[in-house]
Amino acid sequence: MGRSLALIAALLISLVPLMPAGAQDACRLCYADPGTKPGERPLTIEIWTDLNFAKLALTGRSGGSAAVDAQSGSKSTSGEMIDLGGTPINGRGKVTGQPLREVRIDLPSRVPMASPGGDTAELVDFTTDLPAHPRLDANGELEFTFGARLVIKGGRGGNYRGRIPISVDYN
Repeated sequence: MGRSLALIAALLISLVPLMPAGAQDACRLCYADPGTKPGERPLTIEIWTDLNFAKLALTGRSGGSAAVDAQSGSKSTSGEMIDLGGTPINGRGKVTGQPLREVRIDLPSRVPMASPGGDTAELVDFTTDLPAHPRLDANGELEFTFGARLVIKGGRGGNYRGRIPISVDYN
C-alpha cells in the first residue's frame, strides 16, 4: 500500500483548501497514491506541534539524554544532562482519511540531529499515545501525540535540529 510522509503530506494539506470540493475528487494527480483504492479517501498527515525538549545542559563530557513523554509532555533527564527549565512539548499530529478505517502510523527507530556548529545527537525510543490498533473516527480523523529520547554522546551541547519522517498507511 502507498505511504504518506509527513513532509510531503504537509505540502498537500496546504493545497487542499484552495480547491473546490468538486475538484478534489476529479484531481487524481493531486492525490494520486498507487495504494489507494477507487473511491477511497487518501491518507494525509499534518504535524501541528514539533517535538521540543526546552532547555537542557550537559554537566560533564560523557553525555546524557532527555526524554519527552508522548502522553503527558513531561521531561526527564539521565546521565550528565540536567533540566534547566522551560516547557517541553510533545509532538502533535493529525491523520485524515477514510472514516472508520484502521491505520498504521510508523515513526523511525532513530533520527540523526545536528547543531549549526556541526555537533551531532540522535532521537531514539519514539513513543505515541496511539492505541494498539489505531482507527480513524467517523469524520475520518485521528489526532495523536508523540515523544522521544534525545541522546547526546560526549560533552558537546548545541541547538540540535532534525526531521522526523512519520508515515501513515491503511491496515
